[in-house]
Amino acid sequence: MISLDEAVTARLESHGARFEVLIDPDAALSIKRGEFDGDLEEVIAAEDVFEDASRGDRPAENDLEKVFGTTDPLQIIPEVVKKGEIQITAEQRREMQEQKRKSLINRIARNAVNPQMNDSPHPPERIERALEEAGFKIDPMEPVESQVDDALDALRPVLPIKFAEVTVAVQLPAEYAGSGQAQIRSYGDLEREEWQNDGSWVGVITFPAGMQNDFYDKVNNITSGTAETRIVKDEDEL
Repeated sequence: MISLDEAVTARLESHGARFEVLIDPDAALSIKRGEFDGDLEEVIAAEDVFEDASRGDRPAENDLEKVFGTTDPLQIIPEVVKKGEIQITAEQRREMQEQKRKSLINRIARNAVNPQMNDSPHPPERIERALEEAGFKIDPMEPVESQVDDALDALRPVLPIKFAEVTVAVQLPAEYAGSGQAQIRSYGDLEREEWQNDGSWVGVITFPAGMQNDFYDKVNNITSGTAETRIVKDEDEL
């Protein structure tokens, strides 16, 4: 379950009665679109249906039966969300917008590069400033994933940017190979690997190009700067 602070209220009025449930805002939107496939119990703040959630008042059981044909909250909650309205306060809206703004900036920074500067990564601060300059507004009621393309369209007139992947070959000396290769794998898709006769490890990994600086920092930290890296190829993702 989520905390009450994270939840919004979904409200349905039917047959002269009111029904309210407390649920994660992103999950509520996903349910409305028919896209939710997660565990409902993980995205609600209470396994209950209310007449007035702020007071904790519950509707009569015969009203639940009349409208939903059941008194089981886990069956009723999705119906309230799908057929009702999602209520959010101004403060909740601001918080959702800020969370999604940060998430959008981080997502773009992880994947985007500057094609005019040898595909070097854009720092998050630069992307944030460019979004402000472009006047792009985050929609707190839409998933971040669905706003990325619009954000890129807004950014391109003010910032040279593209989404790309990079493939890097890395060789870890024997003394760092055991634990180090597991950390390297987490960065992306391991294309191939090979253990050398001297105990060193060579891996070829593909990951979002915007993560290059983080990747090289990680490799250097793991090996105290003794690893060897080489870009194998760059592949545009979009």
